[in-house]
Amino acid sequence: MTEALPIDAPAFARVRARIEAATSAWAAGMTLAEIRESFEAFLGAGEGAPEVVRTPLPLAGLPACAFDAPGGDAGRVLLYCHGGGFQIGSVRSHAGLMARIALASGMRVIGFDYRLAPEHRFPAAHDDAFAVYRALVEAGEMPLALVGDSAGGALALGTVLRARDAGLPLPKALVLLSPWLDLAMGGESYTALADKDVFSRPEQLKAMARTYLGRDNRPDDPAASPVLGDLSGLPLMLVHAGGHDITLDDSHLLARRAAEQGGRVAVEVFPGMCHHFQVFEELPEAAASLARIGAFLRGL
Repeated sequence: MTEALPIDAPAFARVRARIEAATSAWAAGMTLAEIRESFEAFLGAGEGAPEVVRTPLPLAGLPACAFDAPGGDAGRVLLYCHGGGFQIGSVRSHAGLMARIALASGMRVIGFDYRLAPEHRFPAAHDDAFAVYRALVEAGEMPLALVGDSAGGALALGTVLRARDAGLPLPKALVLLSPWLDLAMGGESYTALADKDVFSRPEQLKAMARTYLGRDNRPDDPAASPVLGDLSGLPLMLVHAGGHDITLDDSHLLARRAAEQGGRVAVEVFPGMCHHFQVFEELPEAAASLARIGAFLRGL
């Protein structure tokens, strides 16, 4: 666990106000298309390391983008899986975060747009993430690490599990930001922190899980909730979560289950922070998290 950092009250108040304004608008009758557009604008509001070069590219038939920081090594590739509850989110919404990770790590960060629910239900997003990983491996651009936030954490972990089972080479590390790994939401944090997480709500995640899974799939299926599956033979994992993050128990469950199967997982909790707080670049805790993640990735 990290040492407690003093919360920058004005910065957090500004973030809270932005979150409350956005989520209130989403709940006021917006269509899903409008929510997706609003979410992209909401998370893309910051500059997000403008010095980082963004290069659109196709990957496994999907829109993707490479992020290269000045002085970075394009031969060191990181594959990023964005969050958004399998219903919203895109390269555009997470571009600022991916650019800041590229700057912190000195690696080429590649993000991609996977198919979203309800138009494309499970396992569409999982299949797309694995297809992108396989395409990079076959092109000789083996990712050194996979990174994912929230639902993207499930995609990143699930992709590595599928790569292991398919006999593909594995990355050296996984980095997960507030990962949502258990769509059955069995952890106590989903109720204990429901009133403290200013970004996510249990009923919201339950609805997103139902929408993605549909009627024919169970939330406790390890193919959808990778933390419930076989976690043997995985690379080193670093997990950063907020102390007020409703998915926090998923991070601890991953650490326990992986350790029982011979894995190594370091979980760092940032007191007072909400779900995937790293997307808010004005927070000092976000900067501290990405600095630590960058140092970890530079050491691979």
